[in-house]
Amino acid sequence: MNTHTHISISDYYGSILESTQDLKTSVCCTAESPPNWLREPLEKIHTDVTERFYGCGFPIAEAVRGKTVLDLGCGTGRDVYLFSQLVGEEGFVHGIDMTREQLKVAQSTRDWHMQQFGYKKPNVAFHQGYIEELSEVKDESVDLVISNCVLNLSPRKDLVLKEVFRALKPGGEFLFSDIFSDRRLPPWMMEDQVLLGECLGGALYVGDFLSLARNTRFLDPRKLTSTSVDITSHEIRAKVGAARFASVTWRLFKLEALDDRCEDYGQIVTYTSLMPEVGSQFRLDDHHIFELGRPERVCGNTAAMLVDTRYGAHFTLVGDKSIHYGEFPCGDTIAQQSSSTTTSTSATEPCC
Repeated sequence: MNTHTHISISDYYGSILESTQDLKTSVCCTAESPPNWLREPLEKIHTDVTERFYGCGFPIAEAVRGKTVLDLGCGTGRDVYLFSQLVGEEGFVHGIDMTREQLKVAQSTRDWHMQQFGYKKPNVAFHQGYIEELSEVKDESVDLVISNCVLNLSPRKDLVLKEVFRALKPGGEFLFSDIFSDRRLPPWMMEDQVLLGECLGGALYVGDFLSLARNTRFLDPRKLTSTSVDITSHEIRAKVGAARFASVTWRLFKLEALDDRCEDYGQIVTYTSLMPEVGSQFRLDDHHIFELGRPERVCGNTAAMLVDTRYGAHFTLVGDKSIHYGEFPCGDTIAQQSSSTTTSTSATEPCC
C-alpha cells in the first residue's frame, strides 16, 4: 500500500526528523510523566532509540507477562523494548513500521537490549510494512495491540481497526494513544506534510472515531486519559484555525458479548488478586477505579472487560446476564469517587 500519504510520512520521519528536537510542535511528544512502575524499564532503553521516539501518551498495559504484543508504527522501538521487559522472556513483542530509517535503529540495538534485559534469546521482532495491511500477523494470534500517536497518520483508519480486530485473540485489547480533534478537519490538512507529520493533519474527530470503532465491532470504547494539546507555533496555529486537539488514550476490547450501551444485570466485581504494577488500585478507564477487595456494582460490559480478558485472573464476578434490569447508570465507581475526593481535599489543604 504505497500511497502518497505514506511516502510523505516516511520521508518526514525518516529524513526530515533526526530527533524529537526537529519537531515544530510538542504534539508528538507526551508531556505526561510515566507511571512510577515504568521508570526503571525506561531507563534500560538505549538513547539511540529514545532520542527518536515520537509518542503522545503511555499506552502501556498491565498483566501482560507471557503475552504476545503488537506495536503499530513502532518507529525506533521504544515501546517494543519497554514491552519486551513487561512480557518477560516467555512473551513476545512484534513491531511494525513502514520507515526503513526508523527500523534500522530498532534492529541495530536489539542484541544490546537483550543483553541489557538478561535474556538468552530475543523476544522481539521488527517488520517493515503498513499498519493497514498486517500481512505477517495471523488471525487471532495477538493478546494486545498498542499504538502511540500513529493512527492519525493513516489514510485508511478503517482498515487499521479491521486488521487489529482480526489479529486480536477473543478477549484481546487494542490500547492506544493518539491525537483527536474537536471537529472534522478539511481534507487538505491530510495533504499538508508538516501538519500530517506533526500528528495534526490526520487527527480524527472523536465522534467519527467512536462510530468507526463500533462499526468494526469494538463496542463500548473506553477513554483512559485525555490531555489538551497546546499549539504554540504561530505557523501551525494559523493553519489549523479554531480547531482544538487532545491526546487521548483509549481501550478497545474484542469481546463478542458486549452490548451497544451499558446494561444492568445486577453484577458485582471485586479486584481480588493484586497486580504488582498498579498496587491496590486498578484503573480501567477515566471513571472506573477498582480498589483491592472492594466490591463494585458494574454494567455487563465492564464485567466482561474485567473477567473475560487477561485481567480475569485478578477479578472475581458475582452474578451473570440471565436477568436484565434495564440501562445501567455507568458513572464513577465508589473507589473512583473516593479517589477524586481525596485528591481534591489534599489539593486544597495548606502545606505543613
